[in-house]
Amino acid sequence: MSSSTTAPGQSSIAEAGPQSLCAREPHVPADRLVAEMVPPPRFDSVRFDTYIPDPNQPSQTEAVRVLSGFAAGLGGAHSSGAGKRRWFQKKAAAPTGPRGVYLDGGYGVGKTHLLASLWHATPAAPEQKAFGTFVELTNLVGALGFQQTVRTLSGHRLLCIDEFELDDPGDTVLVSSLLARLVDEGVALAATSNTLPGKLGEGRFASADFLREIQGLATHFKSLRIDGEDYRHRGLPQAPAPYSDEQVTKAAYATAGASLDDFPHLLDHLARVHPSRYGALTDGLEAVCLTDVTPVPDQSTALRLVVLADRLYDREVPVLASGVPFDQLFSEEMLNGGYRKKYFRAISRLTALARDAQGLVKA
Repeated sequence: MSSSTTAPGQSSIAEAGPQSLCAREPHVPADRLVAEMVPPPRFDSVRFDTYIPDPNQPSQTEAVRVLSGFAAGLGGAHSSGAGKRRWFQKKAAAPTGPRGVYLDGGYGVGKTHLLASLWHATPAAPEQKAFGTFVELTNLVGALGFQQTVRTLSGHRLLCIDEFELDDPGDTVLVSSLLARLVDEGVALAATSNTLPGKLGEGRFASADFLREIQGLATHFKSLRIDGEDYRHRGLPQAPAPYSDEQVTKAAYATAGASLDDFPHLLDHLARVHPSRYGALTDGLEAVCLTDVTPVPDQSTALRLVVLADRLYDREVPVLASGVPFDQLFSEEMLNGGYRKKYFRAISRLTALARDAQGLVKA
């Protein structure tokens, strides 16, 4: 680090050169996992009134109406009175009607925006609400243990689960059991899904499959279908073409807080870091610069890249790259297979982040 004599407009980080994701091996303590169960930075300021429904898709307007009413209905005391009932008091009856909402729709229709808006609109202190992806929730159970996770979340008024997945039957059963316990404690639930869509038609996740997987919880959920095109590219110019290695490297050295990595080496590094730590992997970064982007070699590598793309998008970290365009990252076989929806989401998000990075390259 340079001293306090650094001239205005200069950066000690830039002077020292860019950082490297491959040099980072983050370790995330359990208490951080709990504290970070809030909407990510990209969705910190979203609200229902900042969601702009497509006038050609009435389901989007209906989703805002239903979710606003759901949030309003979560006011007042915790439905179970957990931790506040005396030994002679009976547990309060659970509210009538669905205790959960499930947002069913394609990628880029704003499901996460709506889920985060629900979290913000729910009249409860932040520590009484939790927001995380399915992967983050399963990692929390792994870090705390099942019973401690139940105790930690049972006093919450709302649990929001983004990207509910059915990829791993074991994880699905684990989370289903957890949700059943939390519903018994009066916790309201909300979920979106991005999972195996190959057999579900239109690349959409079927709410019936979700409800069947969570079995006894089915009666607690109201499903909302949200139709529409990917808002990230609605009316926007085409994503920029990849830059040269020289341009990317020069921008990385000129940008405070940037990282610079060779893409194939980064893919190798991701295999050595648990996906639950990919958020911590990007801590403090203002931009990610990648050289020699090439198509990913296999599905395991591709799925790890999807998680990294999600974490970068959540944190609004621009991505500047050389090599092949992001829409050529995944093979035709991948884009037509069971994880098609994940790959298209990753392409969509990386393209948006590439557009955000245009200003890093000086003419």
